[in-house]
Amino acid sequence: MKRMPMAVASRESVKVADEVWIAAALLHREQADREEFTIDEIVDRARQEAITETLRTSVRVHAALHCVANRQPSPARYRMLSATGKNTRRLFRPGDPYHREREGAKTTPNREEIPERYHTLLDWYRTDYLARTTAAPGRDPILGLRGLGREIWRGEKPDEYVRHLREGWD
Repeated sequence: MKRMPMAVASRESVKVADEVWIAAALLHREQADREEFTIDEIVDRARQEAITETLRTSVRVHAALHCVANRQPSPARYRMLSATGKNTRRLFRPGDPYHREREGAKTTPNREEIPERYHTLLDWYRTDYLARTTAAPGRDPILGLRGLGREIWRGEKPDEYVRHLREGWD
């Protein structure tokens, strides 16, 4: 039986949401020391990458709203980015909060819907980005609080410090 080659997306057929994800993923891979990027940086990276002939005006709206998991869908319901501030975004990670109406929505491009040169980005996202950001020690926000406020004991043991504070309360 003869195998048919898998279809690969052409430049013109790439969805705007996928273009935004690719631009954000490229920024994260190129600048691994940064946790987030501005909407302008994502749009500029998409322009620089020239995935399509000309940058579509809807790239900005997708980066600002349509692809953002923790925003109300209007109307697109992708979960490709997370808003970390008013104008900052990062790639969505499993476990990130998202609007309930985005449940089950697309979080990454489908391999067959993007140009082949970006397939390695999907591999990088799964093997490097998610592993680095979800399993890295000290990344858990609750565990990250461990030791916070240690300086208030001023060299005393906690019980001694509390006893000292309570002196004269009677």
